[in-house]
Amino acid sequence: MKTSFILSAANAISDSILSHESALESLDRAIGDGDHYINMKRGAGAIIDMQAELESLSPDVALNKIGLKLLNTIGGASGPLLASFFMGMAKVIKDSGDESVSTYAAAFAAGVDLIRQRGKADIGEKTMLDVLIPVAHQFTALAASNTNVKTISVALIQTAEQGMLATKDLIATKGRAAGLGERAIGHIDPGAKSCQLMINAVCDLIVHQK
Repeated sequence: MKTSFILSAANAISDSILSHESALESLDRAIGDGDHYINMKRGAGAIIDMQAELESLSPDVALNKIGLKLLNTIGGASGPLLASFFMGMAKVIKDSGDESVSTYAAAFAAGVDLIRQRGKADIGEKTMLDVLIPVAHQFTALAASNTNVKTISVALIQTAEQGMLATKDLIATKGRAAGLGERAIGHIDPGAKSCQLMINAVCDLIVHQK
């Protein structure tokens, strides 16, 4: 992973978040606090504004700086959770010292595990983890089998969508939606949707690389 790819991914994520404003706001109005889209837009914009600062840095340093920026930029619970993800990725990449697909899979999984620990949540609780945990498991398994990166990316797009859609039938036990009980059934979790959008944006870049 080159820092130039991280910056391209940041642009793709920002474009995806902005183009899905209506969907994210609608989901959050139904079962959230109503500020999820604004927070995601603010975070994505902050990273775009950092590009001149990031472009000369190594990938691990760039990811760590992104994490710190999100911690200080995004309100609510999302800021610390997403910051933990990027900082966890940065640590694994720095410690590994290589650029293998397996290292990136391990970095992604480490970031997801920090979200799980910090949020005290797990799969099946109608949160972003219903997307992130299956994607981390799939990424790790495919990387271990030496699957090529474009095939992995296609699989992760599908896994992320399946995880996102699965939240529709879940009862929330964490976050704002937890207070709604069974009334949250029938609504996709906004955090799961935004994670699906981000994973799709990054993987789509890889699929279409020449």
